[in-house]
Amino acid sequence: MTVVRRIGTALIAPLIAIVIAVVISAGVMLILGVDPLEALSVMFDFGDDPVQQITSMVTVLNRAVPLFLAGIAVAIAFRAGLFNIGVEGQYRLATVVAAGIGAMVTLPAPLHVVLVMVVAMTVGGIWAGIVAVLKVTRGVSEVISSIMLNTIALGLASFLLTGPFLGSEPGASIIRTETLPESAWMPSLDGLLGGLGLELPRRPLYGFLVIAVVIGVVAWVVLQRTRFGFDLRASGLNASAASASGVDAKRMVLKTMLISGAVAGLIGLPDLLGRNHNYNTDFTSGLGFLGIAVALLGRNSPIGIAVAALFYAFLDRASAPLQAADIPSTVVQIMQGTILLAVVVANELARRLARRRAEQANRQGDGAPPVIDPGAATAQPAGVGGPAPATATTDGGGTP
Repeated sequence: MTVVRRIGTALIAPLIAIVIAVVISAGVMLILGVDPLEALSVMFDFGDDPVQQITSMVTVLNRAVPLFLAGIAVAIAFRAGLFNIGVEGQYRLATVVAAGIGAMVTLPAPLHVVLVMVVAMTVGGIWAGIVAVLKVTRGVSEVISSIMLNTIALGLASFLLTGPFLGSEPGASIIRTETLPESAWMPSLDGLLGGLGLELPRRPLYGFLVIAVVIGVVAWVVLQRTRFGFDLRASGLNASAASASGVDAKRMVLKTMLISGAVAGLIGLPDLLGRNHNYNTDFTSGLGFLGIAVALLGRNSPIGIAVAALFYAFLDRASAPLQAADIPSTVVQIMQGTILLAVVVANELARRLARRRAEQANRQGDGAPPVIDPGAATAQPAGVGGPAPATATTDGGGTP
């Protein structure tokens, strides 16, 4: 299969999903009496002057960073055939603990930032590890246990926020932790924008963008170019076959959930270290659930997840200009919801198309091993795009 065909096969599912979502959203807008073309024009309006335009772009990038991390956390579990739906609770609990502990200590700037990151990753990994232990020791579905642990995590976060880590004055309308010392603040990337000759935005570009890029590169290398990544994908495709080949499936579940939870613990840090500098009752929520949609749309590939995160961040930014133009901002929510539904259907269509092509290649007797599209053959949990196929490939794609 040529590179062009491979890329085209990988992109067909996301493109189908976006087209379906746009068509459905346009129909809903017509029912609501909204001109779809006008709404689309407003969504792509980034401002009239350079400062407004660069600020809008920075807003999209800042929103995309935590969405990208959420998508990576979900995708790591997906690759092993696991559904880590507990990302929401993992990052919320990790963020409040990291904020509380980070405000209690005094360290030099680089070490302080590292400490906050380590605490967040540790808490997220431990909370996801509970799901893994329940699965391998008692056979509890990770979907059920992670959903229940989400509720427990949010309750525990509220307890910590109003108890040991409380930093706001009595009677304050917004309850928060103590503000992190400046040594724990992540420097912005505004200097880079200035160096490129761009106008400085009205809000800083998160320096955590660099960390997110590093995590994406590491995730790709680990999943695609290491023995661990091969074993992880093999376990997700067929646990019995992987065990017969010497892979400890239970140990892979533990390792995968720990890594997934550790990445999930970082989701709240771009806002914590780059803008808020404390955890409060208005802290961004719902990123864990959006991460599922981002991972599905990105087909569990770091590059695809980055594109999907930017797309969802673009939709989120569009809410404000839509409201300013007297267009219901629910248009964005409709598009996000329809994309989530459409991507499942599109992935299944792409999977069947890739499998049909592989079967045709076998019948032609060309002697080449069947090649399944990396995204289509990626193991997914039951109920998400159908059962995972048992066919494997060694083409360097998303499956072994």
